Amino acid sequence: MQRKQANTFVSEDHLAIASDSGGSGPAAARQRPGSLRPVDRLGIILALLALYIIWGSTYLGMRQALTSFPPFLMGGLRFVCAGTLLYLFLRLRGEPRPSPRQWLAGAGIGVLMLVGSNGMVAFAEQWVASGLAAIALAAVPLWTALFAGLSGRWPRRLEWLGLLIGFAGVILLNLQSGLRANPQGAIALLIAPICWSLGSVWSARLPLASGLMASATQMLAGGLAQLTIGLLLGERPSLPPAPGALLALIYLVGAGSLLGYCAYGYLLRRVRPALATSYAYVNPLVAVFLGTLFGGEQVSPLELLAMLIILGSVALISLQPRPAPATGHNSATIASQDEPRQLSSLRTDG
Repeated sequence: MQRKQANTFVSEDHLAIASDSGGSGPAAARQRPGSLRPVDRLGIILALLALYIIWGSTYLGMRQALTSFPPFLMGGLRFVCAGTLLYLFLRLRGEPRPSPRQWLAGAGIGVLMLVGSNGMVAFAEQWVASGLAAIALAAVPLWTALFAGLSGRWPRRLEWLGLLIGFAGVILLNLQSGLRANPQGAIALLIAPICWSLGSVWSARLPLASGLMASATQMLAGGLAQLTIGLLLGERPSLPPAPGALLALIYLVGAGSLLGYCAYGYLLRRVRPALATSYAYVNPLVAVFLGTLFGGEQVSPLELLAMLIILGSVALISLQPRPAPATGHNSATIASQDEPRQLSSLRTDG
């Protein structure tokens, strides 16, 4: 039976798992913890640290880049550069050129997730602290569970409890002064996780390109859309750009959009999904810490309480036991097909 693609911008490297399997299914490619060599253990530790620090720091990186680059122009430059580099690299490795249908699917997801979500985060960070933006984006798994329910996969009891607690945290977050004083930022940070979650669920139904090529098509399409919006809005960069802003943009391209995904793909091939996606709980904490330490941002007790509530609700949803797969020779394949869709809801960097 042919596997249905479930690639998204956040689970782009899961196909590499399948390419490593010798006929025993994608799940067999992930090494057992007891069989890991010392070099693999070190690689896993370094990859986890990279995800925690890099993806947690992109919020502050965006805020720094905004000092010279307007939000949509900055996002467009970031993703066009990253998408072009990734596309050329994959083509040099012999990856096939995406079909028109795959380009169209990638464009739809790229616009929804990179314009509707990432673009809204950058737009909000003109007024809202980077740590506060990261806390708001921690609600992505809550919206994803809700949209998955609307598509026929309704949450179970513990997941409903997590949803209710999480949305209470979102409401609490929007009551504090940092968002009440900036309604534009509050609206943008409400739209951002909704668009990312909707794109994560919708992507499972679309014929996206294979592996990392799906990310390349989405970054190119989303980046071009952001550039178009920026030009239509009359955005212009400050010339010459401040050295700090230029370095931040280069960091977002190289580390946030390229190195981070390589580390994520490395983890997906070697550890269980719960560990590979643990960055979803750590990134908001890292973003708040870096924003306070280097960005001069202040976090109120109410914001910290909202963050703990949201992250606790995400943990409740993630800890809900999955039903046992059907017995038979196809059970491993069924489990491996569901896995990338679960992972896709958690990538929420700035």
